[in-house]
Amino acid sequence: MTPEITTPDQYESRADEIHRDGLEAFSGAADADELEQARIEYLGDKRGRILVLQKALGALPPEARREAGRRFNEVKSALVSAHSERQTALRSTAATRPALDLTMPARTQWAGGKHPVTLVIDEIVGIFRELGFTVALGPESESEWYNFGALNFPADHPAMDLHDTFYLGDGALLRTHTSPVQVRTLQRHAPPIRILAPGNVFRRDPFDASHAPAFAQLEGLAVDEGISFVDLKSTLTLFARRFFGATTRTRFRPSFFPFTEPSAEMDVECQLCKGGGCSACKGTGWMEIMGSGMVHPSVLEAAGIDSERYTGWAFGMGPGRIAMQRYGLPDIRLLYDSDVRFLSQVSE
Repeated sequence: MTPEITTPDQYESRADEIHRDGLEAFSGAADADELEQARIEYLGDKRGRILVLQKALGALPPEARREAGRRFNEVKSALVSAHSERQTALRSTAATRPALDLTMPARTQWAGGKHPVTLVIDEIVGIFRELGFTVALGPESESEWYNFGALNFPADHPAMDLHDTFYLGDGALLRTHTSPVQVRTLQRHAPPIRILAPGNVFRRDPFDASHAPAFAQLEGLAVDEGISFVDLKSTLTLFARRFFGATTRTRFRPSFFPFTEPSAEMDVECQLCKGGGCSACKGTGWMEIMGSGMVHPSVLEAAGIDSERYTGWAFGMGPGRIAMQRYGLPDIRLLYDSDVRFLSQVSE
């Protein structure tokens, strides 16, 4: 508890104490926080020690108040000046001090980048958008009818077996391709139709160097009057040359899919060996990138489209396989790696 000040001698003694301690506190402040604490303690408006002297003036004899007032102003002025000088000194020191601690190694901040498969999908969508195609999306959980029945799959097709498809129960399953999006689009919109259907699909495939149970797929569909296989070949050849390079060679091989007739596999010149033959292309110089064909009339009829009036073509590709060609990846499992250093390499 602070002793009461009632005499001039007590006042002078307390003034000397506050003056001495205050100057010491201000000069010894090591940083702005300590200086602020000292200011509050000695010059604060509510509990500052300088207030002790101010309030004690009224308790002194009238003849002593003039001298005590002079001493009060002297102490307060000295403390205010000491605070201001120390504040200026600290600011000057802070201005010359480096903003970073150059004695320690810098902490690099990783900047996120797009996944290689996303980069490939975006590029493909950009190419086809210039040809009048738009993007259509659909649910990943589908019914058997949209995934198989509407696409002309026979009831005993191997793809419908439990060892090939993830069934969810009550006739629901995880889609094995994005073709159901094509059917849903044909049901909702009248031709002409030109869409791309990117998305994730799911199959009971082993997780090895070239297969994964969950992967991205991108399909395309064009339906209109008078569309022929010539339109399919010219469009896909244009895409391959835009994506892989103007001199890239392409070829089409006969194939079979339930939902297209006729059907073809499309190959491009291997981008790793430039057609010379390597382990990635099994020495052939060619890499298969997609299946394609003319839309089967049964698929058009199932979606409510008059197959006598309209024809169409479709294709389906795995952007993961395309990314392997684009970035020279020997193993598809790299695309599922969580190591951000891999993404940094591709983004650069």
